[in-house]
Amino acid sequence: MEEMAARELPHLGITTQAYGISVTGQINQLPFYDEYARHLNPKLLVLVFYINDFPENSTVLKSLMYGEDLDRAPFMSIQRDESGAMKLRPPDPEYARFRLPRPPKAWHDSAWERLVGVSYFAKWLDIKKGWVVNIVNAIRGRTKGPLEPDVQIKAWENMIVERTCCSAPQNVWQSNSRLHAPIEYMFKGKSLPPVLEEALEYTAFGIDQFKRRAVRDGVNLAMLSVSVHMGTRGDPQFDRLSAIAETRGIPVISDYEYIARQGYNPWDGKLRNAPHWNATGHQWAAEAVLEWLKENQDVCD
Repeated sequence: MEEMAARELPHLGITTQAYGISVTGQINQLPFYDEYARHLNPKLLVLVFYINDFPENSTVLKSLMYGEDLDRAPFMSIQRDESGAMKLRPPDPEYARFRLPRPPKAWHDSAWERLVGVSYFAKWLDIKKGWVVNIVNAIRGRTKGPLEPDVQIKAWENMIVERTCCSAPQNVWQSNSRLHAPIEYMFKGKSLPPVLEEALEYTAFGIDQFKRRAVRDGVNLAMLSVSVHMGTRGDPQFDRLSAIAETRGIPVISDYEYIARQGYNPWDGKLRNAPHWNATGHQWAAEAVLEWLKENQDVCD
């Protein structure tokens, strides 16, 4: 981004810094701004939004996905008070002591996991198997209605209910009988169960927190929607994100839309066995932001 901007927009003198950590959404990423980026007096803050950010912003869904205790999260999270109002909750340094135990697995599953840990070939097969399962789930979900709940999700759901003595909102927990892994792909559905609708509310709350900070500090705010999974206009996930962002005056840049306009294959921008960008993906994302920046140079005034 810096190298291209130096050639194409030299009068702006652009410098960049990037922050991120795995399994986090906008709520969890707030400390990156508060502790680091804010002190650099940035002119533009770009929030990168990926397919799993909707569930990552949800306290309930993160508990179901990663076995975190509802009240003791490792990252910045959200809790509701007695009136139902949302407020930020700082990370709990003791979170690891309260993680949910994994239910016992059949001996052949445990043996396979150990093999995957020591064999590249087994790892490759495991990844390929995951792709096949995801495709089959997507097809079944569209053609035959809801799937049976994922075993791990259901087990952790039962543990959470026991820990909280059923104090969690019942309309949320009752909907989990329709959840299946990977949860992030469920946000492509035309209608969402209550727990996923709540994740959208949490995402909006997190974006509001960034918006407040941006207004306070005189920072312009934009969002970068990432990858083929998010799509562009007409894709339910992209439309849900843009509905949240644009009603708050935050523009959304689609790197998938940029890639498609160039005639590239979006899958060439990711690692072969992981969803993360490779060097090409980083290049395309930088080009998409720079293209937007050329048309909106006033954000650097």
